[in-house]
Amino acid sequence: MPNFLLAIAFCGFVFSSAGNDTLPANGTLSNGQTLISRNRDFELGFFSPSSSKNRFLGIWYTKKPDVVVWVANRNDPVIDSQGVMMINLQVTRNGALVISRDGSIQWSSNSSRVAARNPSLRLLDTGNLVLADTAVEADSSEGSYIWQSFDYPSDTRLPGMYMVQSLDAGQDKYLTSWRSSDDPSPGDFTYRIENKGLPQMVIMRGGVKIYRSGMWNGVYINVPTFYNNVFKGQMVIDEGRTTYVDPYNGSILTRLVMDQSGSIRRYTMNDERDDWNLVYTIPKDPCDDYAKCGPNGMCRIESVPICGCLDGFEPKFRTNWEFQDWSDGCTRIRPLSCRSGDGFLELKGVKYPDMLRFWLNTSMNIGECRDACLRKCNCTAYAQPYINNGGHGCLMWFGDLIDTRVLPGADTNQNIYIRLPVSELESIRNANNKKARHAKAIAISVAMGVLIPILTCGVIVIVLVRRRKRRERRSEDIELPLFSFATIAAATHNFSEESMIGEGGFGPVYKGKLPAGEEIAVKRLSGTSRQGLEEFMNEVILFAKLQHTNLVRLLGCCIKGDERMLIYEYLQNRSLDYLIFDQNRKTELTWPKRYSIILGIARGLLYLHQDSRLKIIHRDLKTSNILLDENLNPKISDFGLARTFRSDQFMARTRRVVGTYGYMAPEYAIDGKFSEKSDVFSFGVMVLEIVSGKRNRGFHHHDHDHSLLGHAWLLWKENKVLELMDECLKDTFVEPHVKRCVQVGLLCVQKLAEDRPAMSSVVFMLGCEGEAAPEPNEPGFFMERSSNDVEDQISSRKGSVRATITMTELEGR
Repeated sequence: MPNFLLAIAFCGFVFSSAGNDTLPANGTLSNGQTLISRNRDFELGFFSPSSSKNRFLGIWYTKKPDVVVWVANRNDPVIDSQGVMMINLQVTRNGALVISRDGSIQWSSNSSRVAARNPSLRLLDTGNLVLADTAVEADSSEGSYIWQSFDYPSDTRLPGMYMVQSLDAGQDKYLTSWRSSDDPSPGDFTYRIENKGLPQMVIMRGGVKIYRSGMWNGVYINVPTFYNNVFKGQMVIDEGRTTYVDPYNGSILTRLVMDQSGSIRRYTMNDERDDWNLVYTIPKDPCDDYAKCGPNGMCRIESVPICGCLDGFEPKFRTNWEFQDWSDGCTRIRPLSCRSGDGFLELKGVKYPDMLRFWLNTSMNIGECRDACLRKCNCTAYAQPYINNGGHGCLMWFGDLIDTRVLPGADTNQNIYIRLPVSELESIRNANNKKARHAKAIAISVAMGVLIPILTCGVIVIVLVRRRKRRERRSEDIELPLFSFATIAAATHNFSEESMIGEGGFGPVYKGKLPAGEEIAVKRLSGTSRQGLEEFMNEVILFAKLQHTNLVRLLGCCIKGDERMLIYEYLQNRSLDYLIFDQNRKTELTWPKRYSIILGIARGLLYLHQDSRLKIIHRDLKTSNILLDENLNPKISDFGLARTFRSDQFMARTRRVVGTYGYMAPEYAIDGKFSEKSDVFSFGVMVLEIVSGKRNRGFHHHDHDHSLLGHAWLLWKENKVLELMDECLKDTFVEPHVKRCVQVGLLCVQKLAEDRPAMSSVVFMLGCEGEAAPEPNEPGFFMERSSNDVEDQISSRKGSVRATITMTELEGR
């Protein structure tokens, strides 16, 4: 079971159900009995969470009883330490719900709105528990029910459940976390609507705001956007009442949870309902932490450090900033002139500052807003609050600007205008012009392969000049943080052996810690490496343009003389091969975790092939290039050998074959042809390695001399694919998932490139194992090796620290 699910122990009784979804007046639901919704998605009954002996009335998913979506008596648990007391739920004649223990009332619902003649309780297909008067014709609208669970949310928002802020009535509806995994009483965190003129979603810890989405601007709230229309919520503002709802869609199960750690998590379940998929988490990165960079600071998640001052501002206490303590924020370099003349600096694609001191007008245009701000000496910034239909309205801020960040991939129509003295605006423009001229002059003059860092106005620009065929030169300016050699040397204890955590074709990799405590991974170009400047430049260019949850994040680089280093986020669980091929550590990777890793790699590879700004062929996918974070989420790394394709390009050929034995597709290893399908082959090898816990290269079986691919193919033909599975998975595996993964792996390693599926099909097949999938054909390299070859490989493997060999020079035939 994935570790993000609550472990709810249903013990001490046997489930029995009335077999329907309704409890009539004076009807009783006893401990051990349940109501089940008509679509059989939801179930109502008594439960004890985790190790608790207390009993609660709750609603959970029928096929996933460990996921509770609503609790009635959160603050009134029924203490049942002996497990012998009679606990009942009853619908009273006057239209109320009552939980009683041995005849004593423990909890009751609020008084009914109307006098009910024939009340009954029903569990709807949406997961809403409703009390209605069957003597009165009722529709499905909110106002037709005497009482409903959707009016009293717990920690989970289901489609069709409204979140509400009602300033007049004071009847807010919001999510509250559980106290702990065995205590569903209200915890420290709430997720609610905040509307001070423009609504936004906020996470509060007690009375302290720790996250806000950004204001509703007529199009969206600044939370992650996805392709699936089911996540497009509806915000309605009407006479002091603001509501937000995810429309109900019966074709998909989805839930949003306010968890005990203070995070919002969105999950979906596939059609087979075998497991939950984590779609996104909020906050999604450190820049989402409220007021991360202090007053007048700007957070940029792709920068190191992530906090800087708005243009025209400087750190209030510079010494604190050197230790990455940004809480005091920034102050103006020059004071506003007001009557003497001020102007505005436009910042594009930003999350608007919080509305602490503001003025809002919905009818003004942007020009009128600018003039109004200039007339008010204490106006510090303005923006257009509504960006749809050409934009309209005026939003002005007064005083410090709090919680501003650059929005990754944001719509540049969401712009803000910061008020600055004219003299400061001139200084900024001159500095920007000087920076542009400087970069252009250097880009023209440098020779092939020169890499020059330029520090100007606090921004580091890496100028890369590369020569192509016929001596054509191409230059690229990549803004990337530059670390000093002294900083990296200190972080890695002067590149000590104790700090070294790996070594590849590029050179050694070290673990380090920056002065502020942030852990990093340092990839240092070796003087003897066959990979050199071209691979270094390639990785810098590609990583600066890529962003995906399943790709490792590049934090910056270090250049000094002949020294070239790449600085990455440090991932606690190292590489996949470090765990999957070790007899002791592999037990940490249960089947749900392995399945999640396979899905994550597939999504990252789909992004590279199809969804990123560049179409990228990795060319060296292998388990050692898949890194795992603290939650064992996979991240693809090492783009030194990657190549970009045009959108209409499908294949390329090279005389310099690069990659790793055991993962290379036949057409690439033999003829130098590479394409998306060569990456798909490498992915298929990894899938079979993850399922089996064995390496493809050096695989040995007592019945034959095939590789792992050949062994998997033989088992598939004999309908014995479960024999391929790692023995340590016998207690956690899900048979349909294992079989589907083996089938997809074999489809990916088929001999002919045109037979292999695209990654979009791979992701679909992995997520929908109930759908029919093609039968695989014979895999590439399906030939038995001589026994001497196998023994040589095994002997070589035992005498070497690394079992994979990366080829950097090989002439194609």
